[in-house]
Amino acid sequence: MELLVQHFFTVLGLILCLQLLIKCLGFSKYLFPQLWGVLPPSFFQTLGEWAVVTGAGDGIGKAYSIELANRGMNVVMISRTLEKMQKVALEIEQTTGRNVKIIQADFTKNNIYKHIEESLKGLEIGILVNNVGMLHSPDPCCFLAVSDNDENLINCNVVSVVKMTRLVLKQMEQRRKGLILNISSAFGSFPCPLYTMYSASKVFVSTFSKALLAEYKSKGIIIQALTPYGVSTPMTKNQSTNLITKSSRDFVRESLDHISHGSETFGCLAHAVLGCILNQVPLWVIHSTRVQEYFLNIISAIQSKE
Repeated sequence: MELLVQHFFTVLGLILCLQLLIKCLGFSKYLFPQLWGVLPPSFFQTLGEWAVVTGAGDGIGKAYSIELANRGMNVVMISRTLEKMQKVALEIEQTTGRNVKIIQADFTKNNIYKHIEESLKGLEIGILVNNVGMLHSPDPCCFLAVSDNDENLINCNVVSVVKMTRLVLKQMEQRRKGLILNISSAFGSFPCPLYTMYSASKVFVSTFSKALLAEYKSKGIIIQALTPYGVSTPMTKNQSTNLITKSSRDFVRESLDHISHGSETFGCLAHAVLGCILNQVPLWVIHSTRVQEYFLNIISAIQSKE
């Protein structure tokens, strides 16, 4: 019996060591990217002449538009905020000399894709960034605590990813090269109460990306889901940046260095470390009523001071 127990704990120890080794290998992607293959500066240009970015008027989408232009791409910016896009487009053209095309579209609607398809005709699209997204509420809250905007959220967070991918993937498959980045969220890595609709929509984005990569990686197409934690954007009320909350530009720059490192990444080292820590918290703790009430009380206290 003692020998059996000894063997059990030996095997258990080996399994835990193996898990630790796998995690260390995961971190090495961020700490030592050269070991995993550093992409040359010209890599993005080899995929095609144009990058298409949704939700490009602000936040992460704006940052991808600027950074991809800095890396030699012409950029198609798609958003409903025309004035913001025009300002960013002028900045890109003046600082990088790249061409910018603007398409105004509201991704909460379903009748926009014919117009987008017509506007993209004739462009050699090498990169698609499915970034556009929305929260069910500016602050965390229970599902019934906000008015019914479910259709808008699903159209924006889910349908847009499917429709835009279908529009662009066709020509990528024909040319046997391309890159699709789908901006998911760390809140999609577990069922996240108080962000129920948002969390569920991001689960779709991550699963869709991984399955699609399995189908098309043999055809030279890179498809990756990014699952960041805190990034300072208008959607997150432009939170102050710190070790965990990254600026949009810093997050985007780092994430583009990891596009060949798997079907899903956190996008940056800080978020990978945070994810490793939070993944050790049992789900029943996160789902407990007491924890939810604690966060709701914090939000209420903050709102009362504003």
